Amino acid sequence: MTINPITRIRRFNRAVTRETGALETSFLGRGRPLGPARVLHAISPEGTDLEHLRSYLGLDKTLLSRFLKSLADEGLLELRQDSADGRRRTAHLTGSGTKERAAYDALSNAQAQSLLDRHPRPQALLDAMDLVASALGQDDLTFLTVDPRSDDAVYCLEEYYAELGRRFDTGFDVNLSADPDATDMMSPRGTFLLTMSDGLPLGCVGVKGTNKGYAEIKRLWVSPAARGMGLAKKLMDQAEATARDLGITLLRLDTNAALPEAIRLYETTGWTAIERFNDDPYPTHFFEKAL
Repeated sequence: MTINPITRIRRFNRAVTRETGALETSFLGRGRPLGPARVLHAISPEGTDLEHLRSYLGLDKTLLSRFLKSLADEGLLELRQDSADGRRRTAHLTGSGTKERAAYDALSNAQAQSLLDRHPRPQALLDAMDLVASALGQDDLTFLTVDPRSDDAVYCLEEYYAELGRRFDTGFDVNLSADPDATDMMSPRGTFLLTMSDGLPLGCVGVKGTNKGYAEIKRLWVSPAARGMGLAKKLMDQAEATARDLGITLLRLDTNAALPEAIRLYETTGWTAIERFNDDPYPTHFFEKAL
């Protein structure tokens, strides 16, 4: 006997509703329901454009206007008209609004920590949450060009190295590989791209500039929580487009037989197998692509 998958999803939805207090009239005990509280929290310290706020929260204009008015009546925010575009308005937190947002942060953090503390396998719980959030947010991903030494980039690279260490028979030591200099993956020589989902990095890829007549694709990684959704191809498409913008006409890359999904991606997206072109001890397969 198997339990209907729809039943399982609806059970999950009910559990989330209860745990988050979505139906309470005083969310986290602060005197207002979840809707206005969520709008308050979504306003950045610099102010947020109302259209962006509406799109990010998935609210219709009427409901957003109602929430904004209730928060403004409490003295927690003010609405301003853009001096350059009279049709554009932004929401800005007042001093009281900033304090209220911080109070919500503290209470939400405590609630999250309590959930982790109660669960016997907190890492498994986090992994499951990442999987669900990635599935729900797969249409709202953003691609950013960043310094490969930034915190989010370093997080992705460390996860990438750790996975190679688990999957390679020999393990993986980044100090033995042809690790690119950060400046080779920054404009004008190259680039480093991240995929973000509501503040969480889900993947990365680098374009390493060289003086050899070609550039290299390096460090393609996608979080296990986001695999199977075509994210690796989207990252590669972004990397190739950026390489073209930099005037790069030929790309090369290397990979290992322990990563068959990467090899399949390259074989099905226009890459051509070539002979070894470097002395890195880890790769077993080599490809190039003319742009």
